[in-house]
Amino acid sequence: MLLRTGLLGGSFNPAHGGHRRITRFTIDALGLDEAWWLVSPGNPLKPRKGMAPLVARLKSAEKQARRAPIVPTAIERELGTRYTVDTIRALKRRYPKREFVWLMGSDNLAQFHRWKRWRDIARTMPIAVIARPGYNGAAMASPAMAWLRRYTVSAASFRKRGQWSAPALVLLRFDPDPRSATAIRRANADWASDYRGAAVRDRLTFSLIQDREDA
Repeated sequence: MLLRTGLLGGSFNPAHGGHRRITRFTIDALGLDEAWWLVSPGNPLKPRKGMAPLVARLKSAEKQARRAPIVPTAIERELGTRYTVDTIRALKRRYPKREFVWLMGSDNLAQFHRWKRWRDIARTMPIAVIARPGYNGAAMASPAMAWLRRYTVSAASFRKRGQWSAPALVLLRFDPDPRSATAIRRANADWASDYRGAAVRDRLTFSLIQDREDA
């Protein structure tokens, strides 16, 4: 039986309780076995200024994922991929005994048409979009949504499917979570200093990631 795995990509700068909450909600809503947090070495759509070292971001993700079916990983560093379309194809090749679904917030759906070969991403695996306050209007009016709308399925029918297919879009709504990485950085711009000189073993790749590699 294939393991059903959600993929949530992001900078996790830092990871926080909101990431944990929406991930656990999505695991339950879609009947997933677990979810992987893909802690990005570098997001092509985000500036590098203000980005904490990879080891600090991965350590913050490990802290938030404790005692949950969530696996933080910096596997993109090992794969050498920069764009999501390349990452998900590499993951499908490497893990043929898993069924993947891409997880993202409605803020990402609003700009999904800017992602490299976004239609190929949608054709590769199902996509689940989690509502985020302030972004839902832009997401529903986006060019990507205009294309994806015809492939919308309910969470209940998605859970019951014997085998997933793509394109497929699931829209998920739950109580808003006000926490954000931006607010955390505003309150504590030096949060990453807690992890200075640290090292972390990637739970998926078993690679050791050290602070000096990100300097």
